[in-house]
Amino acid sequence: MKKIIAIILLPVLFYGCKVKETTSTTENKTEISPELISIINTELITKHITTLASDEMEGRKSGTEGIEKAAKYIEGEFERIGLTSYSNLPKFRQNFRTKGLDLFNVIGVLEGNSRKDEYVVFSGHYDHLGVIKNGEGDNIYNGADDDASGISAVLALAEYFKKTGKNERTIIFIAFTGEEMGLLGSNYFGKGIDASKFIAGINIEMIGKESKFGPKTAWLTGFKRSTFGTIVQKNLEGSGYKLYPDPYKRLQLFYRSDNASLAELGIPAHTFSTGPIDTDEHYHKVSDEVSTLNMVTITETVRAIAIGTQSIIDGTDTPSRVTLK
Repeated sequence: MKKIIAIILLPVLFYGCKVKETTSTTENKTEISPELISIINTELITKHITTLASDEMEGRKSGTEGIEKAAKYIEGEFERIGLTSYSNLPKFRQNFRTKGLDLFNVIGVLEGNSRKDEYVVFSGHYDHLGVIKNGEGDNIYNGADDDASGISAVLALAEYFKKTGKNERTIIFIAFTGEEMGLLGSNYFGKGIDASKFIAGINIEMIGKESKFGPKTAWLTGFKRSTFGTIVQKNLEGSGYKLYPDPYKRLQLFYRSDNASLAELGIPAHTFSTGPIDTDEHYHKVSDEVSTLNMVTITETVRAIAIGTQSIIDGTDTPSRVTLK
């Protein structure tokens, strides 16, 4: 998660969207399917996080050899899962240059069944803070929670929706670069899209620790800015997992992760997190290691995101456009 606010969003009302807001009224008694448990499992999550947060990745700082290694891993997983490239890109990388650096988002697509031109984004950022130069002892910012946990969720969700085939809408899975430098990757991505075709932006960041609300809970930034959060809450009824509004409003977290770049365009884009951000002693420290994370918490949260967003993915629900105040 970016440590300072890099953009200021002015009050905006968005009109003329092509997709009308809808919410299903059918009572939802959710059961966690054996298929969900089988595909999104602790072993898969652990594999992704331990790879992305390993010392070999050298802290995944944008523009370094370390982030190149991370990108290759994500590309390999997109290929294995069976995703396709985005738009007219030849492969999974979306290259761009800014601040004197050659950067790249990694993007994979799962085409929708009946609503191919309506898009839902799952995202996280795969960059982090790199290596402390001339430091003694542990000098690598591994970024296990921030945000290898979120990218692990994106990869697991890609595998789940590909194997189940339950996506009427097209899903775009994105590993954004340059978040720690000011949302560079998501800002670049947003400049090239027709926002009216994007139904939701589902960003995932720092889900490796139990939230302040207790086990099997997460919180959502910008909860009242669209109906996205209430749709997820409805879908989670009966699952044993609960979603709450962001409890750290004074920190303005809605503007500090990659959802902000899409929300600025009117897309209902929010960030899921479990992070106890006000008390997390490992945040932006070299101690943000895999050993500090709870893999069960991560796995339960990724499953909850799959359940909570299913009605958006299958076209039953369409969240309202976001409001910025």
